[in-house]
Parts: sequence; C-alpha cells; structure tokens
Amino acid sequence: MSLDSLLPASILLSSLLPGAFIFLVPEENHLLRGVLNMSGALLKLLLVGVMIWGVFHGHVYETRLTLAPGLDLVLHADALSVLFVTLSSVLWLVTTIYAIGYLEHSPNRSRFFGFFSLCVSATVGIALAGNLLSFVIFYEILTLATYPLVAHRGTPEATRGARVYLAYTMAGGALLLVGAVWLRALTGPVDFVQGGMLTGLHLEHQGQLIAIFLLLIAGLGVKAALVPLHGWLPQSMVAPAPVSSLLHAVAVVKAGAFGIVRVVYDVYGVQLAASLGLLSVLGILASGTILYGSIKALSQDGLKKRLAYSTVSQVSYIALGASILGPVATIGGLVHLVHQGIMKITLFFCAGNYAETLGIHRVSEMNGVGRRMPWTTLAFSVGALGMIGIPPIAGFVSKWYLGLGAVAAEAHWVLLILAASSLLNAAYFLPILYRAWFCPTPETWPEEQIPPRRLETSGALLWPPLITAAFCLLAGLLAAAPFSPLEWAELIARREYGL
Repeated sequence: MSLDSLLPASILLSSLLPGAFIFLVPEENHLLRGVLNMSGALLKLLLVGVMIWGVFHGHVYETRLTLAPGLDLVLHADALSVLFVTLSSVLWLVTTIYAIGYLEHSPNRSRFFGFFSLCVSATVGIALAGNLLSFVIFYEILTLATYPLVAHRGTPEATRGARVYLAYTMAGGALLLVGAVWLRALTGPVDFVQGGMLTGLHLEHQGQLIAIFLLLIAGLGVKAALVPLHGWLPQSMVAPAPVSSLLHAVAVVKAGAFGIVRVVYDVYGVQLAASLGLLSVLGILASGTILYGSIKALSQDGLKKRLAYSTVSQVSYIALGASILGPVATIGGLVHLVHQGIMKITLFFCAGNYAETLGIHRVSEMNGVGRRMPWTTLAFSVGALGMIGIPPIAGFVSKWYLGLGAVAAEAHWVLLILAASSLLNAAYFLPILYRAWFCPTPETWPEEQIPPRRLETSGALLWPPLITAAFCLLAGLLAAAPFSPLEWAELIARREYGL
C-alpha cells in the first residue's frame, strides 16, 4: 500500500489504538495514560497537517476496505473532510489537556479516556467517510462511544440523561440507515462526489428522492439538534464539562451538521436539491431552530443549559448556509462549522472552570466572578461576543458571509433571521457579562475550591479556554490569511460549484 492509501487510515488509528490501550491502564498510572493521550493527539495533528498540504494541492488520499461484494468501507480526503478532521483534531488536543486537569481526582479515568479516544476516532471516521455506507457505520459508532461519557458520573441524573441521549440518537441512526439503504437500492453504491452524484435521477425518481432526503435529514437532524429533534441536548448537560465540550464543539452535534452538508452538496448536489424544493424545507427547519434555541436560552438560569440552547440555535447556521443556493452562503455555513466549534468550546471550558473552582452552575451565581476569575471570564467574554457576532471575532465573519449569500440569492428573509438571532444572542449573553464584570462580588461562593489568593484555577484548566479564545480572535482577524478557515471554506465552495 502507498502512503496515499495509508494516510487516512493512519489518522483514524492515531486515536483508535491509544484509546484501546488506555482501557488497560491502571487508574493510578497517570503518566502512561497522559502519554498515550497526548502522543495520539499530537501524531494525529502531524498527519492531518500532511493531508491539508496534499489536498490543497490536489492530491488524492484514499483507504478502501472491501467488507463484502459491492460494500466498501472508504476513507477519502477531500477539502470538506479536511476542514472537519482538522477542527476535530485541534480541539481534541486542547480538550484532552483540559480533561486531564478536570478529572485529576475522579474515578474511572481510564474508562473515560478510552471512550473519549473512541469518540474522536468515530468523528474522524465520519469526517473522512468517502461514501454513505462508511458514514453510517461511523455515525453509529459515535453514538455508542459517547453514551458512556454522558453517563460517566453514574448519578441518577447522569444515567437518565444518557438514556435520553441514546434513545434519540439510536432513533436518528435508524432513520439514517433506512434512508441510506433505500438510496442504495435506488442508485447502487452512494459515493460522496463534489457537485452531487444523483443529478440524472430526478425526473424518474422525484418522489422517492424527496422521501429519502427527508429521512436522511431527520436522521442527521437528531445529532444536529434541529427542532423538534433536539430534546437530548439539554438533558445531556449532566455530563462533565469535557464531555459537554466534546458534544457541542468537536463530535456529536458537528457530526450531524457535517452530515447535512454532505447530503446536500455531495449526494444530492445543490442544483438538484433546489429543483426538488428541498433547500426550502431545510431553510425553514434551520430558521425555526435558530429562533427557538435563542428564545429558550433566554429563560435558562443554569449556565450549561443556556449554552446548550445556544448550541441548538448556532449549529443551525450551518444548515441555513447549506439551504441558500449560492457559493457565498455556502462559505458562511462551512466556516461556521469551525467558528462555532472554537467559540462554543471556549464557553464550555469556562463553565467547567466556574463549576470546579467556585461551584458556580447558574447565571444568577455569577455576580462579580470576573474579579475572582478574570482570565477565565475574559475568555468567556470573547466566546460570548463572538456568538453575538461582534467584530473582529470569528462569529462576525460567519454571519457576514451568510448575510451576503442571502442577498446574492435574493433570500432577503434570511437577513431578518440573522438580525433577530443576533439580538437574541445579545439578550442572553450580555446579562451574563454584566453580572460577571459589573455586579458586586458576593461574600462567599457556592463551593470555593481554591484559596482566594489564587485568582484562577489550575493551569490545565485555564490554558485551554485562553488558547481557544485566542483562536476565536485570530480566526476573525486573520480571516484572509492562507489556510485560514475562511480560505478553506472558499476552496470547498469553488470545488462544489465547479468555479
């Protein structure tokens, strides 16, 4: 086998093999577990760097394994898969550092990090899947690998949240499988092809293609938290902060959104999807979800619950971009895949720091926390302002391109959705920042764990949100730089539209 065929599999195995060994590491052996975690994450980043350079210059990387006659497991690198696998790999490294500090005194660490690595491996498989069969396999593995992480604490609340998560995602997986099998029976093997692989079928099989699209979007919409399929996401907030970060920014929610992008662009193709009226359906679902999530976030006093409903809203920007016909809106949706990830992981890291350091779990408990934990609160402020769309933070770039794309496609109603969403974002984030920076500090905190002479928490918990907050700023300030998320999204849009 050549390097070109080995590279995708090597990226997958760089987290899968360490994860398998971590299960066997004794609880007290912190060093070996940390070495396995970090070496896998660093090796993955190195291999992804090679793939980025090759794909940018038109190189083809593909691993193909025949499971049965006519059934191939395919890992294939294209510009879209590289965007998602890079996001997952970078945030996996940062989240691993955070999780090591967060779980320092917790039981069952080997079990946690073993499933953590399996979860990221499944996400990488989803990113690199070269056909719909491979995507469905890794999509289901992700569900099974994430369930133990949600239930990690073993409390009744954690067990209940994990069961809700499993019920929703297994049902979504079943719908996705039915749609995939039906489509295969109709067309044969369904490979992901830039520009779509179903172009010649719409006149003969229009009704079936519409039904299959709705099945696929429903199955993917569960993980993407499209309303009314979002109910698992707030329930899963009982999980530890590293798991919440994983769910919202690195793996599960992003896998659903990424799958919607794959179906629209590389299975149906935007022109076919538009001619069948499917883009309008997706746009209505995404717009309703954006507004619903923001409105629900307004009434949440639980900090992680507020952030969860914010995710319900913000992830649907990706689907909204896919629903607007034109390359500019495509760029806005794709770049938000990255921007939402780095902003939301920053917010969840900070929420975890507040909980672990001061016992803060509610917005109403955050008065004056900016003076007690200034660096954590600074990082939280960057993430929150980015979600609102304040320049020059990354979120502004996403919304700007979505707005330009809407104007170019003469879908002016999208501007109203973006404006309403931004106002609602401000309504549920700015009161948090006001409390944190301007309200008086209370005499005592709910559960203070670190002496007041230390303003912040441990370095393993503090550095990750500072790093990701810096990413939020750099992604906005250096949006036009080579290999930036925006430039990569433009590359994908050019190739998808044949420009």
